[in-house]
Amino acid sequence: MAEIKVEKAAAAAPESRLAMVRRARRINRELAEVYPYAHPELDFRNPFELLVATVLSAQTTDLRVNQTTPALFAAYPTPEDMAAAAPEALEEIIRPTGFFRAKAKSLLGLSQALRDNFGGEVPGRIEDLVTLPGVGRKTANVVLGNAFGVPGITVDTHFGRLVRRWKWTEQEDPEKVEAEICAIFPKSEWTMLSHRVVFHGRRICHARRPACGACPIAALCPAYGEGETDPEKAAKLLKYEKGGRPGQRLSPPPDYPGLPAPPLGAGPAAS
Repeated sequence: MAEIKVEKAAAAAPESRLAMVRRARRINRELAEVYPYAHPELDFRNPFELLVATVLSAQTTDLRVNQTTPALFAAYPTPEDMAAAAPEALEEIIRPTGFFRAKAKSLLGLSQALRDNFGGEVPGRIEDLVTLPGVGRKTANVVLGNAFGVPGITVDTHFGRLVRRWKWTEQEDPEKVEAEICAIFPKSEWTMLSHRVVFHGRRICHARRPACGACPIAALCPAYGEGETDPEKAAKLLKYEKGGRPGQRLSPPPDYPGLPAPPLGAGPAAS
């Protein structure tokens, strides 16, 4: 009984900033070992394709975007092509991603801006990217980090949920989250940290039922116990390659250990 009281007292003691930073950096190192193959989960071959795919990924899965973009880029391979698209034709192609009218408007607007203001090329500066219709800091950081090699933190729903769960920040606003996390890690780690955290959130540290009993960083997590702690039951909650099922990319990187996702119409990939 005395030992339990000591543990509870220790757990209740506030964590210093230095201790939090050390724990955060250790989590990043551990995740780097768990996900050495972490990568953007959108299929793309150039900055324009990544920009478009990221805009389409709002309020849908990367899988659904990846199943939709082959036909989209076959029809409109360049900003000039997409800028000249008939809205109805564009809407019909991207319909599977949801909110297709608003997304089509953004794609037409950003393509026209690329054509008219940037010589048909995706700019490599955040100041320019965020001027494009439908492009905010999250999308800009995805493009900069993965198409141009410019470090950035991408605060999506998974990233925000996990960094709050791990007590790295209490902020809810994505820009404030980005600023606080950037202050914890060296700039060189920002892009890969984003991938690792998102990978972990999609595969193990789920929103409603985290697989705590199968989590490789459980000892470092202040939220351990919010999810399933039994190892066997937790293992059944694992998704994508961790659960032995297809990933979200139709064309994953060569070092990805999982199965490619099926194309549109071939049946949904189990998650």
